[in-house]
Amino acid sequence: MASTAMGRLNLSEDQIKVLEDNFKKVSKQPDDTTLMLIAAECGLTEEETHKWFKLRNAQWRQAEGLPAELGSVLD
Repeated sequence: MASTAMGRLNLSEDQIKVLEDNFKKVSKQPDDTTLMLIAAECGLTEEETHKWFKLRNAQWRQAEGLPAELGSVLD
């Protein structure tokens, strides 16, 4: 499910699985603490993890027919 932009992060299948699981089950926009925990679990930096969530969220929004840069579904 990794897009070309996400592929530039050179993530392993295990890292992608952890990120996807958190995206689907925990939060599409994790807070700083959650982001830090996810990054630690994946062995990524917080910046890499934030970038992945930002790209994945835009991908999800596009699939849902929403603007890619909308702040929140609840806005």
